Amino acid sequence: MLYDAIVVGGGVIGSSVSYQLARRQKKVLVIDRGKTGQKASSAAAGMLGAQSELKGDDSLFQMARTSRAMFPSLAVELKELSGIDIGLQQKGLYKIASSKGEAESLQQLGRFQETAGEKAEWMDAGEMRQKEPALSDRFWGALYLPEDGQVDAPQLTKAYAASASALGADFLEHTDVTGFMEENGRVVGVRTGGGTYTGEAVIAAAGAWSASLLNHDRTIVETYPVKGECFSVQTERPLIAGTLFTKGCYIVPKAGNRLVIGATEQAGSFDESVTVEGLFQLMEKARDLLPSLQGAKIEHTWAGIRPQTKSGIPYVGPHPEKKGLWLATGHYRNGILLSAVTGTLVADQIEGKQVDPDWVTSGQSFITL
Repeated sequence: MLYDAIVVGGGVIGSSVSYQLARRQKKVLVIDRGKTGQKASSAAAGMLGAQSELKGDDSLFQMARTSRAMFPSLAVELKELSGIDIGLQQKGLYKIASSKGEAESLQQLGRFQETAGEKAEWMDAGEMRQKEPALSDRFWGALYLPEDGQVDAPQLTKAYAASASALGADFLEHTDVTGFMEENGRVVGVRTGGGTYTGEAVIAAAGAWSASLLNHDRTIVETYPVKGECFSVQTERPLIAGTLFTKGCYIVPKAGNRLVIGATEQAGSFDESVTVEGLFQLMEKARDLLPSLQGAKIEHTWAGIRPQTKSGIPYVGPHPEKKGLWLATGHYRNGILLSAVTGTLVADQIEGKQVDPDWVTSGQSFITL
């Protein structure tokens, strides 16, 4: 069968791309080396931190804002097609300052974001504890970002994939893509251990594993893996309403009195084991933020491998030399947030639609976020 598009990778980015293409009546095949949505996408905390993660007034910030704004309608669409609730919460995020210097930097960031049209409110320690009484009193204050929210990351990926499937997309799991098929300088399909598949467009969206596939075919992409360890706890009562974000630690409240706490960073590692050292670091930082966490029960521990680029900017767009090949990788720890706009952007480009010039980073080899 000749597919309109073959998506290599069934994580949140690949599933979003497949969903957007299937919405446009494209015949789509998604191939994953494991089970759909089981790598970094299942390990993510699900923050929609357009303001908390990104600081500069650049193309990445603009696209992050656009993507965050897409989630309310996207949540409705995906629920209608898949029956899956992605757990969208819009209760804000606190960037917490642990020193006078951090407080001054965050206040400056808040002023910049207000001039960019975003909502940002500086709260001193007393004001912050009025909104979140369980917080420690050891901090200087926090920049409150009411528009930053969160979703249930594993459910989001499942909803993208299930919705794409409902619209006719095919999924092939536990299948390794070993290379690309080329004719006259154009990529026309993929080779796998179980056979070959042809398509008008091939999209590499395999996260941290995209580089090994692309570089094997001498399609050089400068990305590297970053391991992140996390854990979750169960509390007897809700401790916080909004997400807490500070240097080296975040705490994200989930339904059922669950808290997701992360994440360490270890560049260059594909090792998905969880270490005592990593958990100990996170537990100390989390306890400093929420002293009452000492009585919480540990639920799960896990690690995810996030794809990072040397420039810090994801590769999203057509390959400059190989026609028929598209890239959607390198989103690092913003894959959940950027999934909505990435899927739309890739689908638009494949259809030949004009890309917003403000979303193209100059000086890069690829059209990027």
